[in-house]
Amino acid sequence: MAKSLRFDELPFGFSWVVKERGQRTSHALAVDGRVWLIDPVDEPSALERASALGEFAGVIQLLDRHTRDCAQISTRFGVPHVHAFNGAAAGPFEVVPVLRLPVWKESALWWAATRTLVVAEAVGTHPVWAPGTGPAGIHFMLRLRPPRRLSTYRPEHLLVGHGMGVHGRQAPVALDEAFARSRRELPSALFKIASSLR
Repeated sequence: MAKSLRFDELPFGFSWVVKERGQRTSHALAVDGRVWLIDPVDEPSALERASALGEFAGVIQLLDRHTRDCAQISTRFGVPHVHAFNGAAAGPFEVVPVLRLPVWKESALWWAATRTLVVAEAVGTHPVWAPGTGPAGIHFMLRLRPPRRLSTYRPEHLLVGHGMGVHGRQAPVALDEAFARSRRELPSALFKIASSLR
């Protein structure tokens, strides 16, 4: 059954957000006629739109447990399945280590030419991540010790694995505020999680 989606348009591709509780978000980013699918959820309408951007170059997985539909999509289109969470690089992206724990391996992507930061799980715009006034927030399990390396980037496009992206002048501000409020918002983040489970 086709999923209900929202699209976040970009000058160099788009993101698609599944309209569900978790708001899983995937990205199709194009450069020089080649399209990179990042943490994709298998949705025919989104993949058809992505194919119009150019030739599929690869599928990039940013979080070890964020398998999504990466393997089946890479197999279907005969392209590499890039395990960026282990440090593997592909395309025009710099791989940014976020966490290297036995139970949580995550990398982000920095695309300098477009000033785009793609974060799978550590930062999100879903209400569970961002329970306060800002559009973005830190994963509740990381709020006491957030991965501050991400805060050194000044993105024009902040793309996340859960929720819509943040763009333009608001993007670096949203990232700064997410880290500044990380500890302070922990109680409200936990309350939001508890409320979402009811």
